[in-house]
Amino acid sequence: MESESPAGLPATAALTTADNPWPLRVLTEKLKIHIENSPMTWVEGQLLEANVRNGHAYLTLRDVDVDNSFSVTVWSSVMRKLDATPEVGSRVVARVKPSFYAKTGRLSLNATDLRPVGLGELLLRLERLRQALGAEGLFNVGHKRRLPVLPGTIGLITGRNSDAEKDVVRNATLRWPAVKFRIINTAVQGVDAVAQVTAALRELDQDPAVEVIVIARGGGALEDLLPFSNEDLVRAVFAATTPVVSAIGHEADRPILDDVADLRASTPTDAAKRIVPDLTEEFAGLQMSRQRLDRAISNLLTREAQVISALRQRPVLANPHTMIASRAEDLQRWRERATALIRHRVQRAGDEIAHLSAQVRALSPQQTLDRGYSVTQLADGSVVRAAEALTGGEQLRIRVASGKLTATVDQIFPTEQANENV
Repeated sequence: MESESPAGLPATAALTTADNPWPLRVLTEKLKIHIENSPMTWVEGQLLEANVRNGHAYLTLRDVDVDNSFSVTVWSSVMRKLDATPEVGSRVVARVKPSFYAKTGRLSLNATDLRPVGLGELLLRLERLRQALGAEGLFNVGHKRRLPVLPGTIGLITGRNSDAEKDVVRNATLRWPAVKFRIINTAVQGVDAVAQVTAALRELDQDPAVEVIVIARGGGALEDLLPFSNEDLVRAVFAATTPVVSAIGHEADRPILDDVADLRASTPTDAAKRIVPDLTEEFAGLQMSRQRLDRAISNLLTREAQVISALRQRPVLANPHTMIASRAEDLQRWRERATALIRHRVQRAGDEIAHLSAQVRALSPQQTLDRGYSVTQLADGSVVRAAEALTGGEQLRIRVASGKLTATVDQIFPTEQANENV
C-alpha cells in the first residue's frame, strides 16, 4: 500500500491507529528531522544558569517579560569566539537552532553566537519606546489626575519587607498618624515583576476605598528596573482611574513609569511626603490662620468703631433737634403756601361758576317769558308754532312769565296778515 512504509507502518501520524501504531523511535526520528530543519533564529533573554564544563557552556535562557525558559548549549568551538564568558543575570541575544535528542526526547537550543545586550542598547530601546508612547499622548499633562489633599486609604505596591515599604509607611505615618494603607507585595524585579505589579495595580484601582496608589522600589541597577519601563505596565497605569505615584528612587535613568504616572517622587520617602500633609505643619498653619483671622476681625471692629464715632460727632446726630426744627419751619412754609394756593384756586373756581350760572340764566326760557313772551300749547301739550295748524274753537293752554291760562281759538290770521298787524 502507498500509505504504508516498506515495513508496513503508516506513512504519516494521521494514519496511525491503535491496531497499527508507530514505534516510539519513528516519532522521535520524525520529530528530530522536523525540528532540526527549522532555520536559525535570533532570540533575547536573561541567563538564569550558566555552567561551563570542558569548554562547553550549558545555559538556561529566560524571557524577560514572562516565565518562559529554554536550555541553550554553547559548544566550545563557539565559546572560543566569544569576547566574554556568559554570566548569570546578564541579558543576551543568541543565534540559536533547535536540537532534539531522540534518546531522551529532550529539546534544546544550540547557540552559534552569543552577545551581551549592553546598557547603551537597552537605553536606546527604552528611549524609542518612550518616544512612541509619548507620541500617543500617554505622557500629556492634561491626562494626569490630581492627588487628593488627604487620602483616606493609600494603596502601596512594593517588595515584601523592602526598605521602600518601610520608608513609605513610616514617613507617611509620622506625618499623618491616622493614614491607612492597603499594601500588596509583589516582585519588583525579574520576570514576574510586570505581571504581579500590573495585577496589583488593577486590584487596587477597583477598590473604591483606595484614593491614591504608590508603586515603590528603592532604586537599583538599570537591568533591575526594566519591568518599570515595560509597555504593558505603562499602559495599565495610563488606564487606571485612581491617581498613581511612581516612587522608584532612581535618578540616573528614569523608568518610563515616571513619565506616565500622575506624580513622580524621587524616592519612596519623597512619595510619603507628597501624598499626605504633615500634621505638625497643618496645626501650625491652622494656628497662623486663626491669628490672622483674629487680627482681621480686631482691625475690622476698630475701623467700624471709628466710623461710628465719626458719625456720632456729626451735627445731625450730636443735636438731632436741629434737623427737626429746620424741617418744621420748612413744613410750615409748605403748609402756608399750600393753603394760599388752595384758596386762590377755590376763588377762581367760584368766579367760573358764577359766570357759567349767568350764561345759563341768560339762555333760560324763563328769561324769555319775563320779557313778555308766552308759550302756547295744545291740549296734548304740543307747542303751537303756526296759526294755520289750529282750528276754530280749539282749546289752548298759554304759559306766561307768571302763571298759565286757557283760551279758545276764535279767529285765525294767515301769516301775511299777522305780520301786517304787527
